[in-house]
Amino acid sequence: MKIDSIETFQRDNNLALVKVRTDDGVEGWGQTSPYLAGQSVPALHDQIAPWFLGADPWDVAAIVDRCIRGEYKFYGTVLYRALCGVETAVWDVLGRSVGRPVYQLLGGTVRTSIGVYGSSMRRDITPEDEAERLTGLVESGRFSGFKIRIGSVMGQDADAAPGRTEKIIPYVREQLGDGISLRADANGCYSPAEAIRVGRILEASGYYHFEEPCPYPQLEATRTVADALDIPVAGGEQDQVLEHFHRMINTGAVDIVQPDIGYVGGMVRARKVALMAEAAGMPCTPHCANTSLLQIFTLHLAACSPSINQFQEWSIEDVSWTKDLYSGLPEVNRSMIELSAAPGWGITVNEDFLSSSTTRVSVDPHRRQLR
Repeated sequence: MKIDSIETFQRDNNLALVKVRTDDGVEGWGQTSPYLAGQSVPALHDQIAPWFLGADPWDVAAIVDRCIRGEYKFYGTVLYRALCGVETAVWDVLGRSVGRPVYQLLGGTVRTSIGVYGSSMRRDITPEDEAERLTGLVESGRFSGFKIRIGSVMGQDADAAPGRTEKIIPYVREQLGDGISLRADANGCYSPAEAIRVGRILEASGYYHFEEPCPYPQLEATRTVADALDIPVAGGEQDQVLEHFHRMINTGAVDIVQPDIGYVGGMVRARKVALMAEAAGMPCTPHCANTSLLQIFTLHLAACSPSINQFQEWSIEDVSWTKDLYSGLPEVNRSMIELSAAPGWGITVNEDFLSSSTTRVSVDPHRRQLR
C-alpha cells in the first residue's frame, strides 16, 4: 500500500479538508488546522505532500519526522497546520484499511468514556449573561464543568471591560454552585504580578485551573506564576516545537500541558507531548477550541493516552463555518462522551461541503508516469 494522491477541499480561509488515497483504493479524511487555510493549502501541496506521496502510510511517524527535519528552514505555524491535514488523513486510511479506530493504532484503548467541559470563547458577554447560559447548559444535562474567559487576549494587563474579571470569577461560581468544576483562560493577558493577583481570586472561588496567564513565549514568567499559586497553571496550546514542550514540562513552567493537535502538526507529535507529560507525572489536556474535525482527533488522542485523564475542552459556541462539516460526532451527556470503535475516525464527510469547495490534487509522480 502506497500513498497515491492527496487532495484538498477548501471552502473559505478557516480550514481545508484533506483526502488521502492509496494505490489500492483506500481513502481517508483529515483536516488542516483551523484558520489560515489560504496559506496552509499551498504549503500542504508544495512542501508536505512530496514527503508522503509514494510512501507507505504505515511509516507515518517516520515520514513526519523526515518532513520536519527536511523543512527545517520553514519552522512555523503554517508548516504544522498543513502537516496536520495530511497526517490526520493518513491515520484515517490506516484505521479504515484494518477496520480499527485510530486510537487503537496510536497506543491502544485506555478509555472510551471521555469527560469534557463546556468551553466559552466569549469576552463580549457580561458576567450575568455568561452565568445564565452556563446554568442553562447544566440544567439541560449536557455539562457539569466549564471554562470562562478572563482578561483580554495578549492584553498587557488590560481587561476586556472595566472590572469584568474581578466580577465574573466569583459571580459564575456563586450562580453555578460548588458542584460545578470551573476553569479560566487569560490567553496571555497578564504580567506575572497581575497574574498572581488574579490567580488568588480564582483560588478563593475554587477554580480548577488557570490557563495561559502570561504570554505563551514567556516560559519564565509563567513558571513564576505557577510557583506562586496553588491553582494549577495550564499552557502550551500555541506551541509547535517538541523541544519547547520538553522544556516547559521539565522546568515546571506549567502544571497542565495543552498541545493543540492542529497547531503541533497532527497526532504523532501531539502523542509525543502526551507521553512527555506521562513520564513527568503531569496531566495533559489538549487544546480544542472549535467544532471541527479537531474534536474527533482530540477524542482519539484522549482514548489512547494515560496522561489525558482530566476533562477535555469542548466548545459551546455556535460556529457557522463548521456546521454540517461531517457526521459521526458523539453526543455530550453530563460532561461525558462515549467514543465508538468505528474504523478510522468513525466519521462521514458532508458531500455538500465537498461540492462547494475549491479542490487541488497532488499525485505520486512515479504513479503518474506509469499511467
